[in-house]
Amino acid sequence: MNARRSTIVTATAVGAMLLMSACGGGGGSDAELGTEENPVQLGVVGASEPYWAVYEEAVEAEGIAIDIIDFTDYNQPNPALSEGELDVNQFQHIIFLANYNVQAGDDLVPIGSTAIYPLGLYSTQYDSVEDIPDGAEVAVPNDDTNQARGLLILQQAGLITLADGGSPFSTVADVDEAASRVTVTALDAAITASSLPDVAAAIINNDFIADADLTPEDAIAQDDPTDPSAFPYINIFATTADNADSEVLAQLVEIYQNTPEVQEGVLEAAGGAAVLTQTPVEDLQASLDEVQAEIESR
Repeated sequence: MNARRSTIVTATAVGAMLLMSACGGGGGSDAELGTEENPVQLGVVGASEPYWAVYEEAVEAEGIAIDIIDFTDYNQPNPALSEGELDVNQFQHIIFLANYNVQAGDDLVPIGSTAIYPLGLYSTQYDSVEDIPDGAEVAVPNDDTNQARGLLILQQAGLITLADGGSPFSTVADVDEAASRVTVTALDAAITASSLPDVAAAIINNDFIADADLTPEDAIAQDDPTDPSAFPYINIFATTADNADSEVLAQLVEIYQNTPEVQEGVLEAAGGAAVLTQTPVEDLQASLDEVQAEIESR
């Protein structure tokens, strides 16, 4: 008997799936999570990466039914998780989750780590940072955490100077324009790649570099994911506090971390630059608590 139920769907289909569920046409709330009647709803950004298909097959092989929901906007998967449209998501690092929890008054939690990805500066006009002319415009993502991380990369590359030396909470407003070589514009993360024809360079999240026909090796500057200061940028599986002890969700994390073909695919998608991790959940939570406390104190 074929128990296969796994599929990748777009975020716009979530509402229809939930309606089917409520009407008895999909997963019923009384069924055990991960069964044919109640497949795990996993939200990601960039489900077109080949390793997600490999991951699906590995999950199916363990008898777990799963739907992978693809989002194009980083600001959607956490609210969807909070509202019960998802059971778990995997797209963000600890700092991103901390900012969401504080701003939304939520308590989403990490249940497993995936990797630390370098964040890169890309250009289709210039081959190096040194080639970028003074006064040129450079784009960074406009979400709080990736904006700060991108600004720190620009500072490390000698393109800008940040007030007070910069921090994981810096914004474009902290750029010392008089002491900087370039001007900085904050754009939605999903369009920094498509902005390359109009700007000298752009900080582009790994999920979107393919949109500009680029690879991680094309970055003209990036941060160092092996540096201890990068710990809060560990990417994670996250769920609600109520589901933190779910055995099925823990099994999903284990499959991701321990399936060689999946791990190889993650590395390939990152151009070999990612640092794979199996960080203890308690350490992830401790880092989340620390970052949230710092955000709340600001």
